Amino acid sequence: MWVLAWNNPSLHTPERRKTWLACEEHREHLSAFLGARGFLKDVVALAEWESR
Repeated sequence: MWVLAWNNPSLHTPERRKTWLACEEHREHLSAFLGARGFLKDVVALAEWESR
């Protein structure tokens, strides 16, 4: 599983992160969706996200 951390700069403060979980199959598609809008901030493995 992957964590896609994002925010909408017109709605959220720069440090705020919303998250979506994605399986390997959908990670690239969802990353492209968020990236095209300028929302994607980080993509990390779930285990790494939980250890932060």
